[in-house]
Amino acid sequence: MRNIKCSFIVTFLLISRLLIAQSSEIEDPYIWLEEVESKKSLEWVKTQNKISEKRITSNPLFEPLKEKLLNTFNDKDKIAYPSIVGDYVYNFWTDEKNERGLLRRMLFKDYVNHKNDWETILDFDELSKKEKKQWVYEGVSWLKPDNKLCLITLSNGGKDESEIREFDIETRSFVQDGFVLGESKGGASWIDRDHLLVYRNFGKESLTESGYPRQAKIWKRGTPIEEAKMIYETDKNRIGVFGQNFYRNGKKITIILNAKTFYEYEAYYLQNNKLKKIDIPSDSNIYGFFKTEAIIDLQSDWNINGKVFNKGSLVSFDLNQALEGKFDVKTIYKPNKTSSFTSTSISKDFIIVNTMNNVKNVLYKYKFENNSWAGKEIEAPKLGSISLGSSSMGENNRYFFTFSNFITPTTLYFANNDDIKIFKKNKDNFNTYGLVVNQYMATSKDGTSIPYFIVHKKDIILNSKNPTLIYAYGGFNSASRPSYNTSRGIGWIEQGGVYVLANIRGGGEFGPDWHQAALKEKRQNAYDDFYAVSEDLIKKGITSPKHLGVYGWSNGGLMAGVVFTQRPELYNAVVVGAPLLDMKRYSKLLAGASWVAEYGNPDIPEEWEYIKKYSPYHNILEDKKYPEVLFVTSTKDDRVHPGHARKMAAKMMNMGHPFLYHETVEGGHGGASTNEQSADMLATIYTYLHLKLSENQNN
Repeated sequence: MRNIKCSFIVTFLLISRLLIAQSSEIEDPYIWLEEVESKKSLEWVKTQNKISEKRITSNPLFEPLKEKLLNTFNDKDKIAYPSIVGDYVYNFWTDEKNERGLLRRMLFKDYVNHKNDWETILDFDELSKKEKKQWVYEGVSWLKPDNKLCLITLSNGGKDESEIREFDIETRSFVQDGFVLGESKGGASWIDRDHLLVYRNFGKESLTESGYPRQAKIWKRGTPIEEAKMIYETDKNRIGVFGQNFYRNGKKITIILNAKTFYEYEAYYLQNNKLKKIDIPSDSNIYGFFKTEAIIDLQSDWNINGKVFNKGSLVSFDLNQALEGKFDVKTIYKPNKTSSFTSTSISKDFIIVNTMNNVKNVLYKYKFENNSWAGKEIEAPKLGSISLGSSSMGENNRYFFTFSNFITPTTLYFANNDDIKIFKKNKDNFNTYGLVVNQYMATSKDGTSIPYFIVHKKDIILNSKNPTLIYAYGGFNSASRPSYNTSRGIGWIEQGGVYVLANIRGGGEFGPDWHQAALKEKRQNAYDDFYAVSEDLIKKGITSPKHLGVYGWSNGGLMAGVVFTQRPELYNAVVVGAPLLDMKRYSKLLAGASWVAEYGNPDIPEEWEYIKKYSPYHNILEDKKYPEVLFVTSTKDDRVHPGHARKMAAKMMNMGHPFLYHETVEGGHGGASTNEQSADMLATIYTYLHLKLSENQNN
């Protein structure tokens, strides 16, 4: 009888613990912090900000660092990046006087002759003051071919939600009674002078579960938006409906995309207010048009007409034929095991293809002759990061691109056909004397070789005491490349810190396979890759856990959250920026539902089984020791909900774990809208890192 009673008690306790564990997954005592601008939430934020601000700003590193960063951001001699529009170059410019920036222009011929004859088109500081808003310029869409009217996109505080207004370049003013679209995610593009393709929030039932538009309409000038004609509608459980606009050879090409998942689309060609489906692989991406050739990249093998075009390839086909169901597919670029496609730019007589070979960019020029593509490498700088800039979009053969690496400032190149020359180089904003850059390989848990770059002083002593910062992203097919970064240089490298860029799986460094190796149930691969790099640095004697830190933003913020909860003994500082952390609720917050194809669906039990193993919010334990982490987010981030960082911090506080917290009032997903805000945020981050990792600061 006694044994039965004891057995009953043990069973009761086990069941009780199970119920409590299940309840803890369902009930969330900190969910009130998801109410972004509630009085209670903002009071909590204000309190945590004050505690951290007092700790950080009192450090003697903070003010000089912030001042140097701000002076660099406001430098009047920095590159004025060009956007070619007809006979003009347009530029968005910020400095100390123009905090929110100027949209300005000058004639192309004057720009390439290094004149400084800018004329202001729109002053966003004046507009913000006049309208009592915190306007952030988000871009412009031109009415071709005369480029006299445009649609200007404005965000209040840097949010993804934005307003769109018609603007007249000749009068330098918004068009009276012109096209105006209220705050929403989505966009709009020109069909002709009197019609727009609009994909926005049209009111009730017009958004998907991800918060993006599910309807595309054609809006006629002079009529109320309520009378806009529906041209396409998708289901609420899809990601959304979006538009792409191309202007080639005097012809406008409008594409409507029905995003089924983050990586799968149905593409439709809009002609005479009717849609024709373009029957291409759903996971391919349309990059543009060269004459009648549509250019796409492949994320999976495409078997068509008895031929297989390999994933990772850049291919083309005649659009007019494709609309009739006839595909004559041609390969433009085919990668190998160490290379991948990055981007493309289209000129009148050729296209430029930007590729990566072992995480370093290489440019190629391709011509289309006799129904096939022939390419050759362009004599561009090597051993760094190249980004394609503005081109004439098929009107001539002029284009721009930039080059940089860890120790070479961004340099703008101007090309006209085969004539390529340096146009302007930014200043050396930090001391690179005696710095060396190396690329090494670490071996991950499953045997995969993981490349990483390391930047440090030549005379480094391998005493395991060097303050070392590792950055990684590892998601969404996005590659992390070796590029010049002023804030990193001033805030970390110049101060004696070692910097490491880890090219973990999940990114796009080596094409689709590299990305797909960390999708959904394979997510742990990315984190194991990060540990492999960390342990390799320790093994080499470069650093030790006491001096090793992590920096991640957005998906990288999730990575930072995972590594400090899974392997807290490896790190002494962790910057968790704009993070996803509550992976049980992420798909219910803001744009989270759109990322199910990347992480999996936590509402499906078998998928939650693998997600919950790494979800930082569900793996923080009271009886475990963690490094004092720094959470960084923004109240105005309407992409990754600030509730992730807030709730994680509150949970840690309740468990007695130390942390620092920095939430900006505006800034959106980037965390800052102005140079002043950027300098403050970055000075906070790097002061924290030195406080935790440097030998003379370590606590």
